[in-house]
Amino acid sequence: MARIIEGERRIIRMSVDDVINIVREYQQITRNSCCYEHTRELLEHADFFVPEDL
Repeated sequence: MARIIEGERRIIRMSVDDVINIVREYQQITRNSCCYEHTRELLEHADFFVPEDL
């Protein structure tokens, strides 16, 4: 689970599982991309969610 660390800037500390899940989502979203511009367009419309550890 992710944890937000407050300071001058907010930092999100993520577990290995969180990172792997984001990579999986990225791969699913971009698997049909043909080029850099298309990848950016696909990712602009995507939402990535990481559960927060309370």
